[in-house]
Amino acid sequence: MIDQTHDPGLGSWVESANDPATDFPIQNLPFAMFRPAGGGEPRLGTAIGGQVLDVTGALGVASLQAVMGMPRAARADLRARISTFLSQRTPGAEAHVLPAAAVELLLPCDIGDYTDFYASIHHATNVGSMFRPDNPLMPNYKWLPVGYHGRSSSIVVSGTPVRRPWGQASEHPGGPPAFAPSRRLDYELELGAFIGPGNPMGEPIPVAGAGDHIVGVCLLNDWSARDIQAWEYQPLGPFLAKNFATSISPWVVTMEALEPFRMTPGARPAGEPAPLPHLAGGGADALGITMEVWLRSAQMAEPVMVSRGDFASMYWTLAQMVAHHTSNGCPMRRGDLIASGTVSGPEKSNRGCLLELTWRGTDPLTLPSGETRRFLEDGDEVILRGWCEAHGFRRIGLGECRGMVQPAHDSTPQDSARK
Repeated sequence: MIDQTHDPGLGSWVESANDPATDFPIQNLPFAMFRPAGGGEPRLGTAIGGQVLDVTGALGVASLQAVMGMPRAARADLRARISTFLSQRTPGAEAHVLPAAAVELLLPCDIGDYTDFYASIHHATNVGSMFRPDNPLMPNYKWLPVGYHGRSSSIVVSGTPVRRPWGQASEHPGGPPAFAPSRRLDYELELGAFIGPGNPMGEPIPVAGAGDHIVGVCLLNDWSARDIQAWEYQPLGPFLAKNFATSISPWVVTMEALEPFRMTPGARPAGEPAPLPHLAGGGADALGITMEVWLRSAQMAEPVMVSRGDFASMYWTLAQMVAHHTSNGCPMRRGDLIASGTVSGPEKSNRGCLLELTWRGTDPLTLPSGETRRFLEDGDEVILRGWCEAHGFRRIGLGECRGMVQPAHDSTPQDSARK
């Protein structure tokens, strides 16, 4: 619901929040968990311009996990209270605001379960075309949001280095494989969504009610070892090629902040199947979020943008993902994380991973330094960025999700155990 917190004329006594270029005006108010740079217990914070409001100290809310457990109306009420606190200066309010450089941002919550989807038809078609040129999409793709269960223990906050993984890979479909560091390390531009309060086991969440259980979104990089993936994915899908690292941005942009950027999903082309009843009727569930990938090699002083996508182009919405995930009675809990799958579009400039952008390495990407990339090299830094714009509303951003590739361990795990 659009309310006074979305008023584009609303300003804050935190001056940096009034900068038109900031990701975090008072109309955004994303949440994160942080620790003061000098140490101390984790606290709930809200980004406001270049500052962080200590919500725990100012309003007594202990954690983002607690916010995720609130009913939707209570989350909206908390947002309104924060907006009032930051728009109407009260004595002593400044004591609860810290410079962003003076805090350590943490994972948003204790993530119990993580599920990754495959919701971009452009990404699915591109990848399918590389391996099945005559039949890019599998028969089920237009009937359900395809997904797999990921590994929550390897989800890391933005800025955490990512080590190149070891794994089995083979140059030939029939093998034999070799066990070595991945030579085809890739990123994937995705949107993550946090769940709360969740549903009891055996009680599905209807697509029309999924919005009550989606707390907010973050940027997500699903690091992928394509050579390991090509060997291991049949018959049960992704495993070690995906579970070594997933990076997320620290700020959770709430669904309340995203209200002005909701839209009705585009009509499906004539002849395509309509969603089954449990996936139909969600309403304006698409989100107009522009998402970018920036890449910086060790030889480059500044990163370069390599792709830009639009989350509104996804074939399946977040609401449909939640509805399908729970349609068999699967319980979801506060703090669970789902991911959209690679955000890609119809043009080459919209391709959200190197597998697509370089077409499996056959069309290398040329960087401003003169270097080329088929896949990621050690020392490369991948930066995801995202923002929302709509006429009559303030631009809001999702911040950044960063990760730098570190070299693989210099010996196999078996050798390390012997030393």
